[in-house]
Amino acid sequence: QVQLVESGGGLVQAGGSLRLSCAASGRTFSNYAMGWFRQAPGKEREFVASINWSSGNTFYADSVKGRFTISRDNAENTVNLQMNSLKPEDTAVYYCAARSRSGFRYAYIVVSEYDYWGQGTQVTVSS
Repeated sequence: QVQLVESGGGLVQAGGSLRLSCAASGRTFSNYAMGWFRQAPGKEREFVASINWSSGNTFYADSVKGRFTISRDNAENTVNLQMNSLKPEDTAVYYCAARSRSGFRYAYIVVSEYDYWGQGTQVTVSS
């Protein structure tokens, strides 16, 4: 059982920055990957970034490469998403997710590949 709590969402102007944090508790030692997804109104939840918990390897959606950075800290129980050069199309509810199953893939980028989800935090980018 893993609990995830996001924080850091808010309103920011285009070109600005925002930093999201996700605090994980519970059986965190069983996590193999953590990721960030986002969902805009009327759209499917889409992959943003992921990090392999043990190796620190990261993977990003093409739409955010060079602008977003995923990282881990606090004895590997917190995952962050630094978002720079924000665009209006980045507006969405952002969700933190954790995968508790082992696997062989380099990166997990599909919703069904994750087992635990946070409540989501709203990010709104104005033009």
